[in-house]
Amino acid sequence: MRLLLIRHGQTPANVNGVLDAVVPGPGLTELGQQQADALPAALGDRGIERLFTSTMVRTQVTAAPLATALGLEPVVLPGLREIEAGDTQGRSDRVSVQTYLSTVHGWSQGDRTIRMPGAESGVEFFERYDDAVRQILETGVEVAAAFSHGAAIRTWASAAAQNTPDEFGTKRHLENTGIVEVEGSFDDGWRLIDWEGEPVGGEQLIDRTAQDPTGERF
Repeated sequence: MRLLLIRHGQTPANVNGVLDAVVPGPGLTELGQQQADALPAALGDRGIERLFTSTMVRTQVTAAPLATALGLEPVVLPGLREIEAGDTQGRSDRVSVQTYLSTVHGWSQGDRTIRMPGAESGVEFFERYDDAVRQILETGVEVAAAFSHGAAIRTWASAAAQNTPDEFGTKRHLENTGIVEVEGSFDDGWRLIDWEGEPVGGEQLIDRTAQDPTGERF
């Protein structure tokens, strides 16, 4: 199966550099909606057969224009949600951001036993994200798109892909509506096909001023 992992459009928290992983969370900014509206033209010919979102509003709103264009009903999978922020939830100070990112970086370096303060461990994150991807695989489609989140996509995809080091995702940015494309299965292994770090609608949809910790290099 080929799986397109699409980051949601811009949210107010992305603009202000706030760590926000509470369900259901905020919707999109005006730019975020423009990013979502650009997806049908960019992805309409990619052969996508099924759409999936997390339980967070921002993924569902981002998926809506593409779903309408393709005539598909997105399926909500809780495991696709963002990495929990725990004690750093709602914070934007440097110490909190570094705590969040260093914890995720530790998972990428191989220690999944580390726990996000007040939240999930790496083991728990990978278990629930793997479960979501398995549910997508079980549909039997050849091409699927899953709308998810910056830190979650970067961490899972780079660890799952056998042709990249586990910490690969910490060194690559993923702007809002950027796409990470992988191919394979849990039985045969996953391979990274493409890492489109920029918004698929083009450079005009990039907010260079946004303080976006989950989309930037760790």
